Amino acid sequence: MIKRLLGIFSLYFVLTAASAQSRALPDFTELVDKQGPTVVNISTTQVVRGQAHGLPFDENDPAFEFFKRFFPRAPGGNAPRDFENKSLGSGFIISGDGYILTNAHVVDGADEVNVRLTDKREFKAKIVGADKRTDVALIKIDANGLPVARLGDPGQLKVGEWVAAIGSPFGFDNSVTAGIVSAKGRSLPQENYVPFIQTDVAINPGNSGGPLFNLRGEVVGINSQIYSRSGGYMGVSFAIPIDVAMDIQQQLRSTGKVSRGRIGVVIQEVGKDLAESLGLAKPMGAVVNAVEKGGPAEKAGLEPGDVILRFDGKPVNSSADLPRLVAATKPGVRAVVQVWRKGATRDITVTIGEMPDEKLAAGRGGRAAPRAEPVVNRLGLALSEPTPEQRRELKFDGGLIVDEVSGPAARADLKPGDVLIAVIARGTTTELKTVDQLNKLLARFDKGANVTLLVRRGEMQTFVTVRGLNGN
Repeated sequence: MIKRLLGIFSLYFVLTAASAQSRALPDFTELVDKQGPTVVNISTTQVVRGQAHGLPFDENDPAFEFFKRFFPRAPGGNAPRDFENKSLGSGFIISGDGYILTNAHVVDGADEVNVRLTDKREFKAKIVGADKRTDVALIKIDANGLPVARLGDPGQLKVGEWVAAIGSPFGFDNSVTAGIVSAKGRSLPQENYVPFIQTDVAINPGNSGGPLFNLRGEVVGINSQIYSRSGGYMGVSFAIPIDVAMDIQQQLRSTGKVSRGRIGVVIQEVGKDLAESLGLAKPMGAVVNAVEKGGPAEKAGLEPGDVILRFDGKPVNSSADLPRLVAATKPGVRAVVQVWRKGATRDITVTIGEMPDEKLAAGRGGRAAPRAEPVVNRLGLALSEPTPEQRRELKFDGGLIVDEVSGPAARADLKPGDVLIAVIARGTTTELKTVDQLNKLLARFDKGANVTLLVRRGEMQTFVTVRGLNGN
């Protein structure tokens, strides 16, 4: 009898656990059934103009000499040959009359774009416009009555929430993968205008441009990038929030280009040491390294050393937030910028400028020849004052040129040729004019203290904290 009761209880617990597990795991079948037809396969062809010898290399290319030995010339081999590059991607329909969203890198450089629907119909597509900065492209096919993807609000996404992707990895149409939201608002190197949604959804080549769905069957993002050391899925994928993408496509559809705001500053993250030097209670905001001459920020009165805490009423929690907020503001708009300066906050009104299509390249640097018998200060630096010619070259009235680096300064990655512009301590910024002035300032600090410097390197400025001064 006891054995029978134990068996019944065991069966009950097994069934209860299985039932709980089945309730916990999501069911994507309805989502796929209803939203799958809105996802399309995109194939592109790019014609690469070949050389007369039939190899896709210029005769000046080192690879030409190697490959021409192993690839015999075709009859009439001096005739130019063209080569076709083909690639695959995904997209999804956002209007019944044939507008489709995808990634800019899917259609970049394409001579021909073909779209295949789930019902096997195929269309040639026209590229309406593409924005490389956000990796969003809008294409159009000549069709009507198409199924349209439902759009959601990525702002309502929660980390840990289930999401699913539909796309064409490796050309396998309408493949479904699922996972969770790993993080929100991710910043990636060289990607300053998109607060990416990070997921662990399996994304592979061919998934690019496809939709990321929430459990309600709403598109919350466009799958754009993966982090991978092998070229395949490794558990870290990134999607462009759909609200960002829809704003871009609206501009592309209306004007064929994307207009972004700018204020003309160079910024960096505020770390713990810099926050202490500037008198901030905690690391926050974006510190201004340099202000473009004649730009909107300079005209408004922003200065190097200012920490931007809020932009147009929105908090700037980290330096990555500011480019997105500024870029999303229309040129000509007057925005209030809250900054931290000399231990207090103040509001500055900036008239937003327009970002040019091409970014300016970094320019030159100017360094002085090392002086004889250099004297090393408590930072571990041998410094010199610029000559009048060097000041004209640097286009700067003050500053001290770094001749030699050792000790604490070397550990902080200061380099010969850097120009020290200012010292920041206890919330006060002091511009540097002479070596003696700096040494007197350093004499006030205890051994082992940290000192923050505003440093110019080439055309860029940055804040550097030197940790642990040498003794007197």
